[in-house]
Amino acid sequence: MQEEILLVAESVSSEKGLAQAVIFEAIESALATATKRRYIEPSNILVNIDKSTGEYQTFRFWEVVDEEEFEDSGLHILLEEAKKKDPKLELGSRIEEKVDNVEFGRIAAQAAKQVIVQKVREAERAKIVDEYRSLLGELVNGTVKKVTREFLIIDLGDSAEAILPRDELIPGEVYRIGDRLRAVLQEEERENRGSQLSLSRRCPEMVGELFKLEVPEIAEQVIEIKAIARDAGSRTKIAVKTNDNRIDPVGACVGMRGSRVQAVSSELGNERLDIVIWADDPAQLLINAIGPAEIDSIILDEENQVMEVAVNKDSLAQAIGRNGQNVRLCSSITGWRLNVVDKDAVREESEKGSASLQTLIKYLDVDEDLASVLVNEGYSSLELIAGAKESDLSKIEGFDKEISEALINRSKEALLTLTMEISSENEGEENDLMAVSLVDMSLAIELNQKGIKTRDDLAELSVEELTDIIEIEANAAGELIMEAREHWFKEDK
Repeated sequence: MQEEILLVAESVSSEKGLAQAVIFEAIESALATATKRRYIEPSNILVNIDKSTGEYQTFRFWEVVDEEEFEDSGLHILLEEAKKKDPKLELGSRIEEKVDNVEFGRIAAQAAKQVIVQKVREAERAKIVDEYRSLLGELVNGTVKKVTREFLIIDLGDSAEAILPRDELIPGEVYRIGDRLRAVLQEEERENRGSQLSLSRRCPEMVGELFKLEVPEIAEQVIEIKAIARDAGSRTKIAVKTNDNRIDPVGACVGMRGSRVQAVSSELGNERLDIVIWADDPAQLLINAIGPAEIDSIILDEENQVMEVAVNKDSLAQAIGRNGQNVRLCSSITGWRLNVVDKDAVREESEKGSASLQTLIKYLDVDEDLASVLVNEGYSSLELIAGAKESDLSKIEGFDKEISEALINRSKEALLTLTMEISSENEGEENDLMAVSLVDMSLAIELNQKGIKTRDDLAELSVEELTDIIEIEANAAGELIMEAREHWFKEDK
């Protein structure tokens, strides 16, 4: 029996070109599996083979656990019970018990064969992965050997195979047995199967590797590919940099009459390729990458890695791209989150913010810094401050009870003053802005600051004019104006 084990280990090792240690491990696993069949309940079995003599010993063991981890008496033993057998035992320790060996000859045709075959296959795959490890991330050629619903099996030559998952194909690609293809070599861990070679045609590296083949300057490192952002099958952005100022990196990648970039695009199913100049400054890189849309301004939030990008209204759709594709690719290539907005909307928002600042500075008698803090914290109007609780304002950094109370009191005084100004400027009760039921004090003050001081001033506006002056929906603006005009019709009667 011992000789038989040594013979199997030696013959399989020679036949498959694997280390004998791998074969011994497979035999130990097979013997343990056969031993477990003796027991009705689950069991932990360990087999140790002497590699020099072929003799082996079999042990059953129990893991020492606490009550929370205890699952089965065939696998676990409680710490309290274990200490009765050996006071030195701790959680995680093992209690072992030697049991009778199973005959190797009896299981050779059953469990041993199955386990050994499985282990040998795993070892063969691991060996192939080790041989190809130096090529990971590079482009390889292969032939489609088998097609399944989930993946393709690709023959790489020299008995090496790799899987190409269908979700790593470029959308729309169809391959049949015997077709040749190129893809980027990767390694993946598959559950219960160990390492295995895998391929991808969808990854960004695929584009970079193809450019290395088509553009000698990239292979020679005269031109560097600094970043790639890809939406496989549709569009890719590649940022390149030259290490020789005499060479135009974009022109070199495009090639004469677009020959180089067209060759890469054809391999990728006519994928659109945007080649842009790399810049270390993320804002400049974005300007290069987002074209042909033109950027009006960029605001960088360094802490949160966010850029607010303002563009002309006519360029907004172009900057964002179909289904947000362009802005996603630009975000990926810069490494920053992007918020693309209409520059006119930004300007309006800025003007509103500026108006709020000026109101607070004027009526609260504070400097611009303090007014900015209030606006940023959400207290952008006198009404909001007057209605705030002292305890809430005091939570703002740098504010205490005294400052908060002073701001609240000044806001209330300012509102009272403005109310009196509005009333004195109106020509009688009928012409009072406050006579319009839809106008509250807050709106009256806002309108007053915009030069709309009376009910007639409001009534004479069009919906479009009012929505331009204050932030209000068109429907609400229409209702407001119509109510302001009601007294005209009463006077006519």
